[in-house]
Amino acid sequence: MTTVALLGNPNTGKTTIFNSLTDKYAYVGNWTGVTVEKKLGQIKNSSVTLVDLPGVYSLNPLTKDEAVVTSYLLNNHPDLILNVTNAGQLKRNLLLTIEVLELGAPVILNLNMIDDLKRQGKYYDPSILEDWLGCKVKTTNARTHEGVATLKADLANLTADQTSSSPLLLDYPPMVKQAIRQATEALVQDYDMNHDFAQWLSIQYINKNKAVRRYALFHDLTPLRSQEKYYDAQDFEGQIFNTRFSFIERLLAAASQTISSANQVELTSKIDRVVTNPVLGLPIFAGIFFLIFKLSFDWVGTPLSDLLDSFISGPLSTWAEQFLTAAGALPVLRSLIVNGLIAGVGGILVFIPQIFVLFACISLLEDSGYMARAALVTDRIMQLIGLNGKSFIPLIIGFGCNVTGIMAARTIEQPKERLITTLISPFMSCSARLPVYSLVVAAFFPKHQALIVLSVYFLGIVVALLVAKGYQLLFGVSDSSVFIVELPQYHLPRFDVIWHGTWDKGKGFVKKAGTVIFAGTVLIWLLSSFSTHGYVTNSSQSFAASLGRQLVPFLAPIGITQWQTIAALFTGILAKEAITSSMMVMFHTSSQAVLISALGQFINPVAAYALLVFILLYAPCFATLGTIKQETGSTKWTIWSLVSSLIIAYGLSWLIFTIGSFLV
Repeated sequence: MTTVALLGNPNTGKTTIFNSLTDKYAYVGNWTGVTVEKKLGQIKNSSVTLVDLPGVYSLNPLTKDEAVVTSYLLNNHPDLILNVTNAGQLKRNLLLTIEVLELGAPVILNLNMIDDLKRQGKYYDPSILEDWLGCKVKTTNARTHEGVATLKADLANLTADQTSSSPLLLDYPPMVKQAIRQATEALVQDYDMNHDFAQWLSIQYINKNKAVRRYALFHDLTPLRSQEKYYDAQDFEGQIFNTRFSFIERLLAAASQTISSANQVELTSKIDRVVTNPVLGLPIFAGIFFLIFKLSFDWVGTPLSDLLDSFISGPLSTWAEQFLTAAGALPVLRSLIVNGLIAGVGGILVFIPQIFVLFACISLLEDSGYMARAALVTDRIMQLIGLNGKSFIPLIIGFGCNVTGIMAARTIEQPKERLITTLISPFMSCSARLPVYSLVVAAFFPKHQALIVLSVYFLGIVVALLVAKGYQLLFGVSDSSVFIVELPQYHLPRFDVIWHGTWDKGKGFVKKAGTVIFAGTVLIWLLSSFSTHGYVTNSSQSFAASLGRQLVPFLAPIGITQWQTIAALFTGILAKEAITSSMMVMFHTSSQAVLISALGQFINPVAAYALLVFILLYAPCFATLGTIKQETGSTKWTIWSLVSSLIIAYGLSWLIFTIGSFLV
């Protein structure tokens, strides 16, 4: 088995290359930290395994995802490293390349996004790069698959001579070279280390690589540890950086070729002057999302959902009822299938068009290159609360799923900033809440559906920022880490990338409908169909009704007075999608229109908006709570997240309902 490790800076198209080589699709975005754990893949009809490592700027780890890369190189020995670079940003990318080449492992340097480089009017001669660096160089454009087939063939047919190489040796200053040589010889002699690995370890240790210094401490590498103060006092780190940077400048000067006049104004620069403008950036950001919600809830998504709803609540339910009656099924079984499964799971599936339209729009923004700009324009706001644009990236991801948003917070260097981002991520309105939003806005705000949903989304952001400010004061966070984000070139979105992105985000919703929501539907059917006296046909006499009525006095101050809604909120802790399916079951209908009519008899628009806010902010689902526990390593913070969310949700909903009732 041959192992190839994919390694490179963020936003180089590394994960896209991985997908193309393995015929898979992994989540791709235009921001730092999408891949936070290594992914494995196989090249078809070969024995080559690919390891997709997180995107990093250096082997000196500042974040959890960067630590994955250095730890992998310290403890594993891949047969080949595929170093994916952005050809248009090669000067910066080669700093990582040099660190990898000094390891002595076989390397193929992949100049990806070669089209961006050509648009700049430049090109690099691969043969000159190969001569200077001592490794093979391949050019690709992963978006159009240009050069990918050749690269795949080369990897699938690796030979023994291609998996052997010598480390790159730069001409460091004499004192640095002497320190490297002495440390290397001592490690080889005293610890029986491989010469190339010992030399790389020495360079990284002298260069203040935190992971390598921890490694040396753990393995008690005395030749390195005993000289640490000397290395630092001589500023060998600065000398190493200057040598590498000088080498890169001379290399690119030798390999660079001008292929056309570059005096034309870049389209990217023209667009960025508008969308990243300090004044216009945020209104444009809000306008784009308003347009997305209009598409999802007014123009495209809702009409498609209505068609699907009419089929599920009409012919499908009628056919199932007639078939079960003709088959002689017991009334309790007919109720479970028709009023339970079809009404519950089917009631969730009708929202698939709206959710997929939303995800398609977000995938389009990602593929075009806009999402990195969204993080940039929000950086100034994030700085006011002691965070920066890097913290906004997990919050944006949280619009899809809070779990992945929290995991993306691993890219934040400072532990306190990472903890704050983790704790405020559940306030982001994930896609699981969309079905109940759709239901409520269709019932009470039919002419302003997109605007109401947009207001809920932005309310979640505002609450998250205010809570983050509170945590900043509580934790004493005075200085935030530096936010560096690469703004990729704008691209015309490709249909296959948008489709894959939409399906990747939406398949989790479909999967939940067949697993978690199925289980939740059966549970709520049991609670609403049985009492202490056994099976009941009147759900107002059920366990669910008893539970809901007991909590009516507690939730009445925020406008929630019907037991069906209260009972449904409990299943929302299991999964937020289950709220809608639970309502369908307890109102004994698979028709969205019937449920909308039933809700209108119990609550008014003010109470409906308060309900939306409560659902937005109250307890995170089990999966999110589990992820918070995993990422913080603390039961205390997990419980605090649950309790604080309930308090904030109740307080804000009460405020909205009280003020709204007074004004209306």
